[in-house]
Amino acid sequence: MAKKLAARKRTTDAFTVFVVDDDADVRESMTWLLGFAGIDVETYPSAEAFLEANDPSKRGCIVIDMCMPGFGGLDLQKQLASRGDDRPVIMITAFGDVSGAVGALKAGATDFIEKPFSDDAILESIRRALDVDRGTQDARSKRGKVSSLLARLSPRERQVMELVVAGKPNKIVAAELGLSTKTVEAHRAHVMEKLEVESLAELVRLSLDG
Repeated sequence: MAKKLAARKRTTDAFTVFVVDDDADVRESMTWLLGFAGIDVETYPSAEAFLEANDPSKRGCIVIDMCMPGFGGLDLQKQLASRGDDRPVIMITAFGDVSGAVGALKAGATDFIEKPFSDDAILESIRRALDVDRGTQDARSKRGKVSSLLARLSPRERQVMELVVAGKPNKIVAAELGLSTKTVEAHRAHVMEKLEVESLAELVRLSLDG
């Protein structure tokens, strides 16, 4: 058993798995399993307890028991979505509820797993969910960098850039903006320098990311 878990051990950076389940045995076993696999974990006995302590800036994934007393798993999932919390959700349940599974997946859950599940199955699901969140964070970071670079441009440089990435040659850009070709060339050079790109292809890719 230890060998199988050790083989799956991976670096999870600053990511945390949040387990929301009213079953104390499940919370305890998940704490042991994830801790052994080198993954940070926080557990909560109810949806209300999780929402009270919830900090969306702490990235990772959320494992939710679908059938909890009172505020159930699907309700929690919808509540998180309404708050703009985009961390991946894995729904778990002791009952093979097809309609519940469909509802969870339609609401954006990355996986739906029936109890009792194997250690390998839940770890693999969590690994995929953390990869999804890592990708979300990378994309968000990239958009932030692009926005920061674009903010360096003057309004005129932004106009020149938009026309250039639209495929218009310098002479056409100059005519449309009422500038000389040399002025357009100068603006274009400034755009490339400020955006830290060396080719038209890079400029086009960056503009699409922005």
